[in-house]
Amino acid sequence: QVHLVESGGGLVQPGGSLRLSCEASGSIFRRNVMGWYRQAPGKQRELVASITDGGSSTTNYADSVKGRFTITRDNVLNTVYLQMNSLKPEDTAVYYCNFRSFISGYDSWGQGTQVTVSA
Repeated sequence: QVHLVESGGGLVQPGGSLRLSCEASGSIFRRNVMGWYRQAPGKQRELVASITDGGSSTTNYADSVKGRFTITRDNVLNTVYLQMNSLKPEDTAVYYCNFRSFISGYDSWGQGTQVTVSA
């Protein structure tokens, strides 16, 4: 089982920045994808960004955050980060860390961390 613990959420003004961290522990199988999803009230949970554990560290971003957010991964520390710049009020949501195995389909979620962008 993979356990995920998020940190870094909080209140920030429009145009500001936050960095989210997700530390994974447990049975971290190779060939996996880790990513960040978010869900706002009345909205579906959506993928924000994802990154593979391969040497190429293939990344994927939602169009709404492309150019503003950057996802990175430290496979030694088993931690994935989401650097969020130029934050907008519409970025307000609960952000969830996700782990998914390519091999087994095993899926794990963190508890979520609240990000609020408001003046």
